[in-house]
Amino acid sequence: VLTVSDFECPLCIRLFFEPVTTPCGHTFCKNCMERSLDHNLRCPLCKQPLQEYLKNRKYHPTVLLQDIMTWLFPSQLAERKQIHDAEMAELSNLTKDIPIFVCTVAYPGMPCPLHVFEPRYRLMMRRCIETGTRKFGMCTYEHGKGFADYGCILEILSLELLPDGRSYVDTVGGSRFRVLKRGHRDGYHTADIEYLEDLKVDGSELELLQHLHDSVYQQTQEWYQRLGSRIHEQINKQYGAMPDKEEDIQASSNGPAWCWWLLSVLQLDPAYQTNVLSLTSLKDRLGHLRLVLEYFSQSQIS
Repeated sequence: VLTVSDFECPLCIRLFFEPVTTPCGHTFCKNCMERSLDHNLRCPLCKQPLQEYLKNRKYHPTVLLQDIMTWLFPSQLAERKQIHDAEMAELSNLTKDIPIFVCTVAYPGMPCPLHVFEPRYRLMMRRCIETGTRKFGMCTYEHGKGFADYGCILEILSLELLPDGRSYVDTVGGSRFRVLKRGHRDGYHTADIEYLEDLKVDGSELELLQHLHDSVYQQTQEWYQRLGSRIHEQINKQYGAMPDKEEDIQASSNGPAWCWWLLSVLQLDPAYQTNVLSLTSLKDRLGHLRLVLEYFSQSQIS
């Protein structure tokens, strides 16, 4: 007589969900199998090598097993699916317990290519794809905290899986955020966050801000033009051409795109980059950029 325990995954000890069977004949939940392969390219039970299995990624569902469970244990299978859906919904939340990739400082609208090889981040990328959000937070490391208090949401544009499980991930920066609470999930960092937006001004304040903006933009163009053509080519390839000046400097919640482009190109100290990322005053951000440009311009002359 078959019981529910006969259809439990040996890794999660729960009823199989999307069961897949390895070439050596052992069956696991698809997600459990993938997580196991993140850490070890051998079958968790018999230790047979599974490099080719990972390389080909032919994780076809074990249809017969799925049919038997549907026939014998429909209510338990429905409950198992409900639990899975609840877990996916929890992972889809983009304000509470969002996954945090601790690596570098990312900026709104700017590309941030990643080479993912650590098991915890392989899992993170899969979950971002599976939930459909395709988003996660990026923060730089900060001693004593694990990661900085401010970061940027990244959206996955494309993900190239390599035969050995590593991946190249192309992402682009979105909203900025402030960390409210830190946590962990399955080996990687998480955080409760609130999103940041630039404070808007009007009247005489806006006139002064527009004048400051135009002045620093002109300063940026002059600095950029003094760079050699070879450096121009490298910058354009990695970050794209310098964005045009925008008609409405307050149209975006993140302010003018060229500011973030300049910060990406300059490659400043991560702590300083994070500080500028956290600013919700365009006036203050432009003030920092003006000082940095003056420093780099003096370096060019000397």
